[in-house]
Amino acid sequence: MNSSPSDLDTLKTKLKATWMAGDFGVIAKSYETGAAHFVDRLNIEPGDNVLDVACGTGNLSIPAAKFGANVIGVDIAANLIEQARARAKAENITASFEVGDAEQLPYDDSSFDTVMTMYGAMFAPRPELAAAEILRVCRKGGTIAMANWTPTGFVGQLFNIVSGYVPPPNMPSPIKWGEQKTVRQRLGNHANVQFTTPLISFTYPFTPEAVVDHFQLYFGPIHKAFQALEADPNKQIALRNDLTRLWTDHNQRSDGTTFVESEYLDVHATKL
Repeated sequence: MNSSPSDLDTLKTKLKATWMAGDFGVIAKSYETGAAHFVDRLNIEPGDNVLDVACGTGNLSIPAAKFGANVIGVDIAANLIEQARARAKAENITASFEVGDAEQLPYDDSSFDTVMTMYGAMFAPRPELAAAEILRVCRKGGTIAMANWTPTGFVGQLFNIVSGYVPPPNMPSPIKWGEQKTVRQRLGNHANVQFTTPLISFTYPFTPEAVVDHFQLYFGPIHKAFQALEADPNKQIALRNDLTRLWTDHNQRSDGTTFVESEYLDVHATKL
């Protein structure tokens, strides 16, 4: 990605606005359980220093803090940081949440025993820089854990549908982070990397058609996509139909509710 400073600032402003649109906290609730299972596999110990990059509303931070870790969550979206702080307070959890950029983490080298990110850092516009920052702040022998949507998984297909209607930003595709080869290129020279491809589930007590409405209202990228198509109602209808078909085709329920599983790439790396 070759962009001038002004172009980069414009892109980051757009990305920030996308993730602040709607209410991602509502979407994040749908995979809280899967996020807790992700943290369970990290063997976090009391007193460990843990950084949650692109933390959203704290789906990883809060379970890690329950293990007794010293947790910091960082995200570009101020409204999500406020929600994370409110969640921690409501659950009487001690964790710090700060507005910050995955490409310029405001922490010293080797500050953390574990650096983790779930469907977050993969959306940074300069992935090599985000990777370098994640590696920099992790101590030698520490753990880097990423959950990244795969290109062929359900959510990867969802993003592919949207990009067919609304041109994606001028940046490397975030879904490249869901490819083992790409992750090895970005982390492999500095870490011992292992992969698995688990599934995470989305469960809703309403139909796939209603799920599309739900995502249009609350999920920033979908919200913004429909907004961008306001001048062409026919394209809005076509996008809605394609998204409804995707949810319907992957729905494992036939009782008027929705249960869909999506593959992601689980990256577990030890910094060399």
